[in-house]
Amino acid sequence: MAARCPYFAAEETTRGIRPGESPAAALRRILASPGAHQAPGCFDALGARLVEQAGFPIAFMSGFCVSAARLGLPDVGLISYGEMVDQGRKINESVSIPVLGDGDNGYGNSMNIKRTIKGYINAGFAGIMLEDQMSPKACGHTEGRKVVSREEAVMHIKAAVDARNESGSDLVIVARTDARQGISFDEALWRAKAFADAGADVLLADALASVEEMKAFCKICPHLPKMVNMFEGGKTPLLSPAELEKIGYSLVIYSISLVGVSMRAMKDALISIKDGGVPPPSIMPSFQEIKDTLGFNRYYKEEKQYQLVSYDIHFPLLSLQ
Repeated sequence: MAARCPYFAAEETTRGIRPGESPAAALRRILASPGAHQAPGCFDALGARLVEQAGFPIAFMSGFCVSAARLGLPDVGLISYGEMVDQGRKINESVSIPVLGDGDNGYGNSMNIKRTIKGYINAGFAGIMLEDQMSPKACGHTEGRKVVSREEAVMHIKAAVDARNESGSDLVIVARTDARQGISFDEALWRAKAFADAGADVLLADALASVEEMKAFCKICPHLPKMVNMFEGGKTPLLSPAELEKIGYSLVIYSISLVGVSMRAMKDALISIKDGGVPPPSIMPSFQEIKDTLGFNRYYKEEKQYQLVSYDIHFPLLSLQ
């Protein structure tokens, strides 16, 4: 697949998508390198731009965050395929780093999953995360999670792989199981192995409850990268990237961090405004910082290349006889 074309040309960097490289190829290259690579969860183009500017090699479009920011609603299966793929397209157009998209449970049966895969490829995603929850799905760290049958879960991953192959894409497929909460830890391990056999590229067992469970999970299918969700207030122990790498993880997502701090900052700003003031410098960047983040100066610099040069042309007056 062709490389993505963001609004601004990519800066010279080895961390993002290289010239002529597909987003998925960039993500595969990063995952093949040592370390537990961090991918903060964003919910819009501005957040993705901030992730890139902070120096992260990967961004994650979090379904939890998109549902919160776009709908103002909880992550309980209310966000649709169309809304997610539209948001993803805008996010991908804003950055030059690979973006992993949350594909929830694929938004339906195997045929819906095939459409979701192809839509995410066309939106510019480097990878997609698919989970095995029943509809309506919900955040994996909340109570009452239910998963589809083993057979249906595996068939969904096979459909995703088929859709990728039919598209001639190298999209990275992250297979997530919520069976740890829905059934048992042993069931989560069984499903992860089955997903690997079905062609998944990365495995995630969400909401593992202890370091011991995390270590056991990382021992299965040692040839495949493992992903972990560092979810503040959730069920999984919060560890540093160095600790996660030692356990065996290659990819770390932070699903709610950015939407959480955004909510707190907006609440604090509104309190300041309601009290008759303005947000203090501790939470409000300068106007210059805002302009730098959004690329005003870069826009003005590029704009100068296309400014028209005006010429004064004088024509002799013709005398009328």
